[in-house]
Amino acid sequence: MYKIKVGIVGAAGYTGGELIRLLLLHPGVEIIFLHSRTHANTKVSGVHQDLLGETDILFTNQYTQKCDVVFLCQGHGASAKTIADFPPAVKIIDLSQDFRIHAHPSRDFIYGLSELNRDKIIAASNIANPGCFATAIQLALLPLAHHQLLQDGIHISATTGSTGAGQSLSETSHFSYRQNNLSVYKAFVHQHLEEINQNLKTVQNGFEKNLVMIPMRGSFARGIFAAITMTTEVTLETLKGMFNTYYATHPFVWVSDTSIDLKQVVNTNKCILYLEKQNNQLIIISVIDNLLKGASGQAVQNMNLMFGLGETTGLKLKASAF
Repeated sequence: MYKIKVGIVGAAGYTGGELIRLLLLHPGVEIIFLHSRTHANTKVSGVHQDLLGETDILFTNQYTQKCDVVFLCQGHGASAKTIADFPPAVKIIDLSQDFRIHAHPSRDFIYGLSELNRDKIIAASNIANPGCFATAIQLALLPLAHHQLLQDGIHISATTGSTGAGQSLSETSHFSYRQNNLSVYKAFVHQHLEEINQNLKTVQNGFEKNLVMIPMRGSFARGIFAAITMTTEVTLETLKGMFNTYYATHPFVWVSDTSIDLKQVVNTNKCILYLEKQNNQLIIISVIDNLLKGASGQAVQNMNLMFGLGETTGLKLKASAF
């Protein structure tokens, strides 16, 4: 059986580490190189200590072009330079925000939310992996947009874990700041709003609504808990039917009949949704693991689709639960 030859650029960060963990156990993949400028010639387990005993691969500061696909896990703004080092035959999955909105001059990028663009992803050579907040929020709104039900007055309160800030320390990512604390950042102007609005417009004709988003930093390591509220006269039973029908063929999105919590999805590639109504007020809860369905897991899901593998291959993961 031929195995997909994979390289990862920026493999020492959180998303790179999650990709390595997934790909080491993926039956259809061979890892060719793991790139890191700062950890070259260091064992992977020297940085990602959870991989001790799992692999003897060393980080390298060199690329090889003998790959089928390269995952780019660098900081925002770096991907355009890196892409030039690989020929067009090498497929690219970019986990930064560089090509979610803006086009690349020589490569066509498809927005990699399979629940929106599965057929396009299957035929794609280059994928712009969605943002973590954008994934959780769009999955909560896509069935409504599909039925042209999005209206003004959509409010989003979304809390993310500390891994969402990356490995570089700052005042708000230190343990002493995060622990037993909650804070708002980038209120109303979070960068993921642009990609959310762009995609909803492709689903709901004439969508020009104002999404009010309040992002928050949570006192936990990983996960996103998003609560979206709006007004609608559609009954809860009808809404649940719409959501279940929309996601019937998408293996990682589930609609729960009972209230949900974050630990149900941590360490998985799932998104779980919960709907509740009081009079005409609707709340939709959406929970994902920001490093998996919000980043590396979704990237592997896209790779599976691009190379004709089963969409869930290598991604049957159990939640942490406790």
